[in-house]
Amino acid sequence: MPETILCRDLGVVPYESTWEEMKNFTQARTKEDPDQIWLLEHPSVFTQGQAGKEEHLLDAGDIPVVQADRGGQVTYHGPGQLIAYIMIDLKRLGIGVRDLVTLIENSIVDVCQQHGIESYPKPDAPGVYVKGMKISSLGLRVRRGCSFHGVALNVDMDLSPFLRINPCGYQGLQMIDMKRLQPNTNMAQVKVQLANVLAERLGYSHPIIQQG
Repeated sequence: MPETILCRDLGVVPYESTWEEMKNFTQARTKEDPDQIWLLEHPSVFTQGQAGKEEHLLDAGDIPVVQADRGGQVTYHGPGQLIAYIMIDLKRLGIGVRDLVTLIENSIVDVCQQHGIESYPKPDAPGVYVKGMKISSLGLRVRRGCSFHGVALNVDMDLSPFLRINPCGYQGLQMIDMKRLQPNTNMAQVKVQLANVLAERLGYSHPIIQQG
């Protein structure tokens, strides 16, 4: 197993082309290819999971809706939300999907803790919460024993589009971001922190962060 993991900092990139790139990487990768984490933001978009119910999309308005192949219901992505797409060979690491979900959730809790924000996962509702409000959403897909898609952490964003949906299928669920809880939050800092925590929990040394 490689000792390091590649973290690509992609900046702000369109959802659909990034999704295609994720699928292509997962389909073509070999047992020798290193795992990767892609750190990025998306322009405003609603994405609907495989089991997503149309009733949870209340009023999309001018925001596009994309049917995705991840798990979960509808969610919103937009500028100021840090996304980590996690391309992991689960067989090589010897972990299952539930293990990976727990690892990701605990990584988000660790990052929030570094900013003095007390957060927690819920056993019956994937993601991470602060005082009942959701700060991070999670959705994965596994193909050929490898994961793709990942986790979204609300850092410093316009939360109003979440009012147009039942976030993750929960009516009335309130969303929150780190900036509202800790005004000194900085996206660049959170990006490095999340990359480091994910790498460490996956058993890697400090990640190589590559632009693009």
